[in-house]
Amino acid sequence: LLNFINDPVFYQQFDAVKLSNKVRLANYIASHNDVIVDPNSIFDIQVKRIHEYKRQLLNALHVLYLYNRLKENPNLEMAPRTFIFSGKAAPGYYYAKEVIKLITAIAELVNNDRTLRDKLKVVFLANFNVSLAEIIYPAANISEQISTAGKEASGTGNMKFMMNGAVTLGTMDGANIEILDAVGASNIVTFGLSADEVHHYQKYGGYRSIDIFEQEPRIQQVLHQLIDGTLGHGLSFQAIYDSLLLYNDGYFVLKDFNAYADAQNQVDHLFRNPTIWTKMSISNVANSGIFSSDRSIGDY
Repeated sequence: LLNFINDPVFYQQFDAVKLSNKVRLANYIASHNDVIVDPNSIFDIQVKRIHEYKRQLLNALHVLYLYNRLKENPNLEMAPRTFIFSGKAAPGYYYAKEVIKLITAIAELVNNDRTLRDKLKVVFLANFNVSLAEIIYPAANISEQISTAGKEASGTGNMKFMMNGAVTLGTMDGANIEILDAVGASNIVTFGLSADEVHHYQKYGGYRSIDIFEQEPRIQQVLHQLIDGTLGHGLSFQAIYDSLLLYNDGYFVLKDFNAYADAQNQVDHLFRNPTIWTKMSISNVANSGIFSSDRSIGDY
């Protein structure tokens, strides 16, 4: 594939395949979630088990932040974005269920606000399984791999996304490091604390989430929205709010928030240059061979 990395005809064919997969997922979303999404928007996807360390919460808070930016400036220059979440939570895992509830509440807020002019959509797909994965992975533009560094020993979802031409947005941990080694720094977007930095905070202390809250108006606004009724009458996410401020944000969501928002901004700029984006996408497919089962078994 790398022989065609600068071939405009191949670019057109490659983009057509991606678009057809996005149309297929958009049709699934329309029939199962009753939400109309634009296949030409960025399909920004996070599918994995719902867990605090996997930080679906970081993604959700950033969606709320983007919503606030669009409310302040409806003419904000940005590529339309569709945020897609899926994954299961352990039956007794209360906090994970709260995060799912938060994502669906944000989806209700965003998807029903006509002033956004369809620049932003949010979808949580229920009952994640292999059949649904077969529709999701090929449609992805962005692969969200944003676990707290040092917590994700390895993953396979990021490899499936990569093989299907998604660009990884991730922390430097687990198989994200191997993806970086395979595709090069120009074909992946990384951000956030390193595993060593996380380990240092956990061992020696020194992190106070309340300091970040007090210094960052955009974080203040988003966190207040968790408890002030913005997300629905009588709906409050006090447990999430408390985990971030009262219990000092054990997974460094607020610590990484600014770096994550900057990385998402970088993604927006890259996507709005179709030639660069397609080249990144092709590079990911072309360099995914290292993750083949044959190579793994050969190593063992």
